[in-house]
Amino acid sequence: MTGLRYVYAVCRPFGAALQAQLTGVAGAPPKLLSHHGLIAVLSEVPERDFSEEPLKAHLEDLDWLTATARAHQGVIDALTAVTTPLPLRLGTVFRDDSGVRVMMEAREDVFRRTLDRLEGRVEWGVKVYVDPESAADADERPPAKAASGRDYLRQRRMRTKSHEEMWQQAETFARRLHETLSGRAEDFRLHAPQNSALSGAAGRNVLNAAYLVPRRESEEFVEVVDRTKDDNPGLRVELTGPWAAYSFTEERQGNEEGA
Repeated sequence: MTGLRYVYAVCRPFGAALQAQLTGVAGAPPKLLSHHGLIAVLSEVPERDFSEEPLKAHLEDLDWLTATARAHQGVIDALTAVTTPLPLRLGTVFRDDSGVRVMMEAREDVFRRTLDRLEGRVEWGVKVYVDPESAADADERPPAKAASGRDYLRQRRMRTKSHEEMWQQAETFARRLHETLSGRAEDFRLHAPQNSALSGAAGRNVLNAAYLVPRRESEEFVEVVDRTKDDNPGLRVELTGPWAAYSFTEERQGNEEGA
């Protein structure tokens, strides 16, 4: 290799082959670098794009960032199908193989401890949204023409009560769902609700959680989520995964170019 080293993940040795024709960041196929019984999964990337200054500039380019993130995730997904990877942060770059080995030695204990904990496990994401039409109905339904000021105030109180009951119902449903799912998972993380303006998802997010589930128990976990999807009209449950266990790694790496 003559370019920089873009590292996707660290994992233990695995016997199954990765997908044929798999390409990663910058269109480069992933390679395996073995060191002290661990594997770094990496690609060669051009210095003109991934050295420190160009990389900083590219990270401000939404189109470039989206394409790079998609390629990065594609390699992680391929690894997740055959082993338990410990994903590194997007844009983790080293000067050469020696730099990758130095990083692996420095973090070897953490890598091994985390891989032991995550072995045979995957992450499932569950989000609950209040349907935007239901929220709009509660917020914007025009009141009937009031016969008097007293009628107007009564209608306002009824609309406020209806609005509060809708959100209370949503939060109760989300809390009960989380209690059920966390009881079927080995670990969980509750993330901050997503801002719909940023995520592009319709509706108000009232649950944004990740669950660590043994791979062999994933089918049952998915069935539990599927059974809840029609329990409450006006609410939407979204399930994503299985993913590499991003939310359960013990440390997240920053950009490492030049290490």
